[in-house]
Amino acid sequence: MAGSGKRVLVTGGAGFIGSHLCRRLLDRGDEVLCVDNFYTGRRENIRDLVPHPLFEVLRHDITFPLYVEVDQIYNLACPASPKHYQFDPVQTTKTSVHGAINMLGLAKRLRAPILQASTSEVYGDPEVHPQPESYWGRVNPVGPRSCYDEGKRCAETLFFDYHRQHGLAVRVARIFNTYGPGMQPDDGRVVSNFIVQALRGEDITIFGDGMQTRSFCFVDDMVDALMRLMDNRENSPGPVNLGNPQECSIGDIAALVLKLTASRSQLVFRPLPADDPRQRRPDISEARRLLGWEPSTALEDGLQRTIAYFGSTL
Repeated sequence: MAGSGKRVLVTGGAGFIGSHLCRRLLDRGDEVLCVDNFYTGRRENIRDLVPHPLFEVLRHDITFPLYVEVDQIYNLACPASPKHYQFDPVQTTKTSVHGAINMLGLAKRLRAPILQASTSEVYGDPEVHPQPESYWGRVNPVGPRSCYDEGKRCAETLFFDYHRQHGLAVRVARIFNTYGPGMQPDDGRVVSNFIVQALRGEDITIFGDGMQTRSFCFVDDMVDALMRLMDNRENSPGPVNLGNPQECSIGDIAALVLKLTASRSQLVFRPLPADDPRQRRPDISEARRLLGWEPSTALEDGLQRTIAYFGSTL
């Protein structure tokens, strides 16, 4: 059965954000080629999509070239949580850099627009707050997080050089903290850690004093933003910050999770990991202007949906 939409490649399509993106693309009638090496992506995330007549899965590592025919490319392939990207840091850098080269080469051959899932980590531990796209960042190039931070920064360089040198239609999305159903319970991220620990009645582990801040965007809002960026009429390469400008402390998130789960878990404090940023909040003025987008899911509503998901899977 042929769809009325485009044929879209999603690398990292079995991952957390990638699987939600695949689902939304199918909903609008696109054919979707999901590419994943299943290092952190999970078959459970896309199990309901496999029978869909417009969905195809290909097990592939994008550090090797890929030869397919598509109309659009979303490059989301890369482990995104510190626990996963620090496990094999050399491979993490290869995925960001070699993977970008391979996907850009494919896009160049096909003359297809390509979107890079970059990250707020390109700003490092910022001295400018909130972070606008014009801020160059403050990143440690030799620390334990550098494989991810600098890999993503190099990927952005490659995307913009392909845009300038070859006229390639690129889009660069700087994704801030995202949460929602489909997260892995053991991925080491703040929201999933707190919810899983609360539901299991375990101590909730806070690294540092809990005063460091983050901004959390619900996954449905993030997918909407990514699709708008790919299809934006200005054909703007970005970069564009995508995230929730509502800032809250890690301690406040823990307290809210305890309230919503009615858990009796206790808070315990551990030393802050090296190079962990003290604050993170996106300036989304450009996303509002270019995409007419801002997140619409309130934090408490999104957490309730995420808690319900984990409650049904643990």
